[in-house]
Amino acid sequence: MTVLDALQSTLADEHAALYTYGVLGARTSQSATPALYAALTVGYRRHRARRDQLRLLVRDAGGQPVAAAAAYELDGALLRAPQLQRAALALEVASAEALAALVARSSGEVREWALTEAVWSATWQLELGGAPSTWPGAPELG
Repeated sequence: MTVLDALQSTLADEHAALYTYGVLGARTSQSATPALYAALTVGYRRHRARRDQLRLLVRDAGGQPVAAAAAYELDGALLRAPQLQRAALALEVASAEALAALVARSSGEVREWALTEAVWSATWQLELGGAPSTWPGAPELG
């Protein structure tokens, strides 16, 4: 897999993450669960910035950024705050894994950026109720 392929794959994951965060945010309440609403808002904004940066990195690598799908399938019922929080946590786990894969396939500025974002996703898992892990984003090392 080339760096461009890895960037495109990570960009596709970010499109799905943004869709998911949008659904999660729409199903929470700023007044009933303000901490969860704030966490989802921060996550959405970070992933939107990440998606925008990935588009630039793909272009810099000579590619045409992969487009988002019209919709994405979400797992399970997402109606109550604990379900929304678990879905956001699962999203960050998957994001850390995708970014760790990009770290492994890149170098220089792309690798540094991907590592920074992987660390953010790993840290954000704690904000979403996740447990600390030795190798976030690389479960095969655990």
